[in-house]
Amino acid sequence: MLDKFLDLYCSLISKVIAVLLALMVVMVFSNVVLRYGFNSGITVSEELSRWMFVWLTFLGAIIAVREHGHLGTDFMVARLPVWGKKLCLFIGYVLMIYMCYLMFQGSLAQTKINWDTEAPATGWSQGLFYGTGIVFAVSAGLMLLADLYKLLTGQVKDEDLIAIKESEEETHVGDNK
Repeated sequence: MLDKFLDLYCSLISKVIAVLLALMVVMVFSNVVLRYGFNSGITVSEELSRWMFVWLTFLGAIIAVREHGHLGTDFMVARLPVWGKKLCLFIGYVLMIYMCYLMFQGSLAQTKINWDTEAPATGWSQGLFYGTGIVFAVSAGLMLLADLYKLLTGQVKDEDLIAIKESEEETHVGDNK
């Protein structure tokens, strides 16, 4: 049930990312055309594009956490016995959850500090900008807790004990066998 909810949540995030990307392209392109063709521009487009890019990046990172899509190295972990792989995965999850906690604390503090500060072009609260860290930290933290629960309850297959891949090429090379 939790997996279905997280998959639906990530599907929704993917749609939001697509909309943000489309809006960014339209705003930046329109601004370029207006500046070079008509010697004018849309004042808020630069600020909004920057905010959308930050939101897009953090939302994409949530999806990457869900899909275990971050790159890393497994040269040591791959050589360990199953119990060693489980231990390393456990330690990794605990450290990532702790980092989410730290990010949540820092983002919450920045959001509170900047809530009454207006952005120069839009006049919107700067807290909305720093809220990206809160959304990421809560979302990624919950996903990591769910993965940790699966590990502790023995629901993780042995082949899934290495949470990262060396590179995209190795992933695709293994598919041809």
